[in-house]
Amino acid sequence: MQVIITAVGPDHRGLADPIVHYVATAGANIYEIQMYDHDSERLFAMLVRIEWPDDEEPVAILRERMTEIGRLKGLSVRVWARNEHSRPPRLAICTTYRPEPALAILRDIRDGRLKADPAVMIGNRNACRGLAEQFGIDFHNVGDDRGTPDNRRMAELFDEYDVDYIVLARYMRILPPRICWEFAGGRIINLHHGLLPSFPGFRPYQDAYTRHMLTYGATIHFIVPELDAGEQIIHQSTFDVFPGTPLEEIIRLGESDHEPRCLAEGLRRVVDREVELHFHRVVRVQR
Repeated sequence: MQVIITAVGPDHRGLADPIVHYVATAGANIYEIQMYDHDSERLFAMLVRIEWPDDEEPVAILRERMTEIGRLKGLSVRVWARNEHSRPPRLAICTTYRPEPALAILRDIRDGRLKADPAVMIGNRNACRGLAEQFGIDFHNVGDDRGTPDNRRMAELFDEYDVDYIVLARYMRILPPRICWEFAGGRIINLHHGLLPSFPGFRPYQDAYTRHMLTYGATIHFIVPELDAGEQIIHQSTFDVFPGTPLEEIIRLGESDHEPRCLAEGLRRVVDREVELHFHRVVRVQR
């Protein structure tokens, strides 16, 4: 069974050794190890992707062992295996203002096109609370009066609801590096309202418009700490406009219809196990 272990905490010596030693001596095949030392934050982050012999030791026991190592070393350790449970994957849908992307996900789940469980909706604004109530989903606002999110509370909610995937459905805040590594390995999926890598940042419609583009689009990608990096693309789609189309109309077309459909398709590819993230690159899953 494929298992992803992440460990994040204050940087000091000897953090990786006990984790690697335990999984290696238990008979796991180690497919990927990534370690990061963020000097400016004195933050250590590590990801290990393994093939775990779950017929000899259940993933739940591995999790207990890793949690104990984390306690001894001062690390936040998480053990995640997509196939540990027979249930559909659980989603945390994160929003700010626009409800359309989250609505597209919820409708696809309701209609059976997306085989997932919307475990929780989290926002840094209350704009989508009514949508959560409409579909009977718990909603948590982690933002203050200015929309600044409590990122630690956000991570606590991901754990509390035992989510498999975190979906940034037009969530208009940048996740800090710590959360990106705590839930690394292809668990965080973002809707970017522009075509990457050509139009990153917060104003991709405006940037494309100033370059007189007639083709616009959206990108669904896995999150890694580098903002809107270009090698984690799950799905892209485009739409064309006629010359002279006002920017306001282009944005309306993108936000109301195109972005939601793009997100729903990209998320389906992840949920259906068509793609995964290995070494920060999207790979097609061999069946």
